[in-house]
Amino acid sequence: MRRPSELATGESCQTCKTRKEGFFCNLPPAALKAMESIRFTTTYPGGAVLFAEGDAPRGVMVLCKGRAKVSVASGAGKTLILRVAKPGEVLALHSVVSNQPCQATVETLEPCQVSFFRREDFLHFLKEHSEASLMAAQQLSASYETACEQVRSIGLSGSAPEKLARFLLDWTADAKPSGGEVRAVLTLTHEEIGQMIGTSRETVTRTLGELRNQRLVSLKGSMLVVPDRDALETFAGV
Repeated sequence: MRRPSELATGESCQTCKTRKEGFFCNLPPAALKAMESIRFTTTYPGGAVLFAEGDAPRGVMVLCKGRAKVSVASGAGKTLILRVAKPGEVLALHSVVSNQPCQATVETLEPCQVSFFRREDFLHFLKEHSEASLMAAQQLSASYETACEQVRSIGLSGSAPEKLARFLLDWTADAKPSGGEVRAVLTLTHEEIGQMIGTSRETVTRTLGELRNQRLVSLKGSMLVVPDRDALETFAGV
């Protein structure tokens, strides 16, 4: 896996097409201008490690484009993917605020554009702009809710098919229906899906086959198709 070490400036936050989706993207003009003055932006290929579990918090990263997996690992090498970060999410925020080592590893799943803010600059920015401090608190709250949902999904779902169905519903949640079906590119391997729902790669492969046989999902290469979202929700018990 590649690990980038340099950051370069990029396009303006005010002209970014995805800015409406992020926590810090809808700041008042003065705060947005101040934030833009302290950021460094670059693009990373898929498979790049943005930071690793246990790293010192150098600063926060805002995922502007693309998706990245957030994972933790045991001493025995077992990996659990906590979530897939989407555009607008702030990464390493808890570590930067608490000045504690990073709690997870973040690796890009596809080409990503990331904005970086040095820890000292970012903390000063939060002190100067109360709106940004509130949004940072909202981001921390959202991360907590996501962690609770992950525990609930892994610990309380009754079966592997139900867990997988819930994962597929979440993965396609932002996809726009077309002709009664939803489509989304599935960038995770079967092993990575297993790491997200707490099961093995073999179980994921077998369960996907069962869902296909029931015409609840289909896979055409990396394209995931859900013909009837309501039917999949019923199957998952949502």
